[in-house]
Amino acid sequence: MTPDTPTERYEVLFTRLQNIVNQLESGDLPLEESLLLYEEGVVIAAACQRLLDTATLTVQRLQSGMSLDE
Repeated sequence: MTPDTPTERYEVLFTRLQNIVNQLESGDLPLEESLLLYEEGVVIAAACQRLLDTATLTVQRLQSGMSLDE
C-alpha cells in the first residue's frame, strides 16, 4: 500500500529517515550496511525536502491569493 497524499508520503518517508538515523547512530552496523543506509537516507532526505518545498510554495500562493492552478 502506498501513501495517497503528500502529507502521508512525507510522514512515511520521515519515519523511515528517523529509523535510518537511529540505526546509524547505534554504531553496531558493518561499514557496508552503514554506507547503504546512509545512501538511502540521503535519497529520502531529498524527497522530504522536495515535498516541503512544494508545500511551502502552495502556502505562499494561497497567502498571495493566487489560484493553485496558476
